[in-house]
Amino acid sequence: MPAIMQLAGYTATMARSALAPRCEHPMPLPLIYHDDYSPEFPAEHRFPMDKFRLLRDHLVDSGLVSDQDLLRPEICPNDILALAHDRDYIERYMNGELSREDQRRLGLPWSEALARRTVRAVGGSLLTAEMALQHGVACHLAGGTHHAHYDHPAGFCIFNDLAVISRYLLEAGRVHRVLIFDCDVHQGDGTARILHDTPEAITVSLHCEQNFPARKADSDWDIPLPRCMDDAAYLKVVDDALNYLLPLYRPDLVLYDAGVDVHKDDALGYLQLTDEGLAARDEQVLRHCLGRDIPVVGVIGGGYSKDRQALARRHGILHHSAARVVGC
Repeated sequence: MPAIMQLAGYTATMARSALAPRCEHPMPLPLIYHDDYSPEFPAEHRFPMDKFRLLRDHLVDSGLVSDQDLLRPEICPNDILALAHDRDYIERYMNGELSREDQRRLGLPWSEALARRTVRAVGGSLLTAEMALQHGVACHLAGGTHHAHYDHPAGFCIFNDLAVISRYLLEAGRVHRVLIFDCDVHQGDGTARILHDTPEAITVSLHCEQNFPARKADSDWDIPLPRCMDDAAYLKVVDDALNYLLPLYRPDLVLYDAGVDVHKDDALGYLQLTDEGLAARDEQVLRHCLGRDIPVVGVIGGGYSKDRQALARRHGILHHSAARVVGC
């Protein structure tokens, strides 16, 4: 069974290369990052490609982690990407041969550095999942590319790390059921469509109803939210959803997309959460999962702001919240 052997080999490689960050407390918080994440990019582009580097700088400057303690991932092999994506599509993207229509759907200019960044980041999400299974919780400084579809990109997303993680862990027998709890302001349409015929992967999307994508997919659980929802109303929805879904499905792992485009100052959002609301949401999700002994993977999801420093701090709320929850 060559596919299974490759999965096992890749898992072993990740485990050998990933030493947990130093922490005086018994439960360290693994954080995953690579310098490939912010390649050279047009400064005027509306996608904030430098936010990953700025997030790293913020977490280091705030004293949460040192740069040497961040875990560096391997590039995700094509055979593992192909668990969730068409092989021809993978080759076309990596060779810079997307059609004009696919380039329009994606909205990002192709480059070798961006292609390398893309497969490195999927590898980062896989490593984050591996660390979460070992430590209970782990957070990526990227990830959440939930608009990528089986055979085409969309909405700044090329390969769907949430779908790849799910298929990879299920195929390898590492888990029997995964629940994706997607709190990005936009529906996780690519994830829902790729995993539609994978009943062991439960897709949950809390999103602004009147927002991208115009044509919504059918998640296992779609929770559309009205525009201008504030902290209190939003947090109640999150609490109610987790109180119902986690006991219902009893997943072996939760993939948490902690998009900050629900923030009141986000350029592409339409909800009204504050920094305090984001922190409360992240802690709520983590405590719900860990309180039931369910490991949780945190990925940063969407966030769009011209104030890149503020955006980096906003994304960092996930990692600081996770550190508070685990006491690291």
